[in-house]
Amino acid sequence: MSEFFKAELKDKFLQYASERDDYFETGLLYDEFLRPNYSLDYVEKRIQEIIEYDPNLLDIMSGNGFKIFMLSSTAYTSEFLEEGGFTNRYIQEEEKWDTFLEQLANTRKLSVQERSGLDSTKRRVYRRERILLFSLIGAVATSFLFTIFSLLAPLFTDNTYLTVREFETRMQALESENGYLREQLEAIQNELIKKDSLD
Repeated sequence: MSEFFKAELKDKFLQYASERDDYFETGLLYDEFLRPNYSLDYVEKRIQEIIEYDPNLLDIMSGNGFKIFMLSSTAYTSEFLEEGGFTNRYIQEEEKWDTFLEQLANTRKLSVQERSGLDSTKRRVYRRERILLFSLIGAVATSFLFTIFSLLAPLFTDNTYLTVREFETRMQALESENGYLREQLEAIQNELIKKDSLD
């Protein structure tokens, strides 16, 4: 749903209200303009937008548990429509954006002829800026790739490294095992020497 259609619809609601001298229900707006393609909830949202924009545009009467039960125009409704209403405000806003975008579009790249018209110092500065820009982009890309590699490398490599503490405990275990084996060897040697002396 375009914003322009919503602006037109809100103006139609206000026009309908200004043509009546009494209070009326929101269902009448629904029957008049939007049945059967849209819901009554859609009408209530547009009325809420009108109230949020300016509470003086419609006189609201609540009742039966509804915040917006009955509507009526105010003295300000006709003035607002004569000034152009929501449609005119939407068009003015769009024109401002178009002007802004045109100003942005005017900052264009240099053509080949304009570039050839630049003197050599400006060309050198322009070339240097391009080199710096591309080297900066390359450095950022390289840094990004190294970061990705350092994050993913542990997932694919199976290298297990020992900490200093683990290495020391393993060395102590090996030394104690080595001492036990040395004691066993000495005991066996002593027994052999005893046997030899008995023989």
